[in-house]
Amino acid sequence: MAQVLEQEQFLPISRDAAWEFFSDPANLSKLTPPRVKFRTVSGADERVHEGQVIVHRVGVFPGVSVKWVSEIVSVEPGVSFVDEQRAGPFKSWRHEHSFEEVDGGVKVRDRVEYAVGWGPAGWVARRLFVDRQVRQLFATRRELLMEIFGETT
Repeated sequence: MAQVLEQEQFLPISRDAAWEFFSDPANLSKLTPPRVKFRTVSGADERVHEGQVIVHRVGVFPGVSVKWVSEIVSVEPGVSFVDEQRAGPFKSWRHEHSFEEVDGGVKVRDRVEYAVGWGPAGWVARRLFVDRQVRQLFATRRELLMEIFGETT
């Protein structure tokens, strides 16, 4: 069964500026906590486009990293894009990013659907630490966006 995390955040920048930042896969490392030991291996040399495959390495436990392969499956320039995991630490991962122009800035929305897999062991892992790690990842993302673009409401 997939878990869902939804988050929205106001940024005091234009939708075009938000798109410029988020559509550059190289910026993902700026939004990832250092403890995750995240690094992009390939595929981040172009703006997001449908069919783009991006390969990362991500720490899942201290001293243990795995390859995370994602594909950009949908792009509406300036408005939204969706990435899906093709190989990696989750059974499935789908992340929808959207950008809505609002008074004084842009509302950035994230919707993530993910499943851990691994049967009963995965259920236990999800309950004990995976859900918390995913929430912390997006809480840190929120804080880093505030540092980069200014206070939010």
